Amino acid sequence: HPAFVLLDPGEQARRVSSWGRVLASVCRSGRIATVQVLERTLPDSGTGLAEWWAAHGSQDDSFASRTYAELIERAGPAGERHATTISLSLDMKTAARQIRTAGGGLRGAAAVLRQEMSTLTAALRSADLTPAGWLSPGQIAVILRSAYDPAVAATLERHGEIGQSLATAGPVAVTETWTRLRTDTGYHVVLWISEWPRSMVYPGFLAPLVLSSGIGRSLSLLYTPLRTDQAARDIRKKKVEHISDAAQRRRIGQIEDAAQTAEYTDVLQQEADLTAGHGVLRVTGLVAVSAPTIEELDAAVAAVEQAAIQASCETRRLVGQQAAAFTAAALPLTRPV
Repeated sequence: HPAFVLLDPGEQARRVSSWGRVLASVCRSGRIATVQVLERTLPDSGTGLAEWWAAHGSQDDSFASRTYAELIERAGPAGERHATTISLSLDMKTAARQIRTAGGGLRGAAAVLRQEMSTLTAALRSADLTPAGWLSPGQIAVILRSAYDPAVAATLERHGEIGQSLATAGPVAVTETWTRLRTDTGYHVVLWISEWPRSMVYPGFLAPLVLSSGIGRSLSLLYTPLRTDQAARDIRKKKVEHISDAAQRRRIGQIEDAAQTAEYTDVLQQEADLTAGHGVLRVTGLVAVSAPTIEELDAAVAAVEQAAIQASCETRRLVGQQAAAFTAAALPLTRPV
């Protein structure tokens, strides 16, 4: 049962370091199955510039006024903008008792989900992030339709009364091959962030990937909270593996390298955080790249892979599962991979 909230795009780069506190507040209840942050680049329809010119421009017959109006009319549709959504999904099994208390069934689940939505909104505001409000079914339908049919995204934005039905928000046709996906008016490739930075990085380290321009791209971060007992078992298993491997290396005369030391230090830090009462999250990063032709898609994928390298990340193309991966990467539905 996902819910959605739209963030002011400017807040993303300005308050990235506050997101950890937000996740800790939302996932502490143990009733959340997945939290998804989806950042998308969208073709700008020009409505924002047109509205600004209508409200603040000098509407006269001067040369400057006519030139400025023509410039706004031409530049608007050629631009792009960024939109960020946060999605929640409720773990029906973990929240079973609260759902029964709230009346049971879908009505009870909706009541429990609304509590988590309120918690998320309060956590965002306490972290100086500005949520723009929960999305309506019509707005969700536009997001789904724009992902499968990129060519109509600007049209749907300009004409808010069309494309508002969830029943018709899906694709007309889907063709999946081994390495890519084709839907309606676009070709898509989904990349998995297989390696995150191994050294300390600044909070905005994903800026090369997030702020890449001229590319139809969706960056999705899926956070899955782990139960405390499960997280403790995983940490103990990793500690045993590292200690056993270290003993084996000493026995045969090998030395520790920096990567192994860093991994063991990270395990100890996770154990300390868990002991201090913090939750453990499993993070999955996916990047969906879209283009109108295969040639443009290949060029865009190469640019995104280079941007990921600049962000100290490694990406791999998810072969053989592009359709399922696209649903998880480009749609705000908190779907697992």
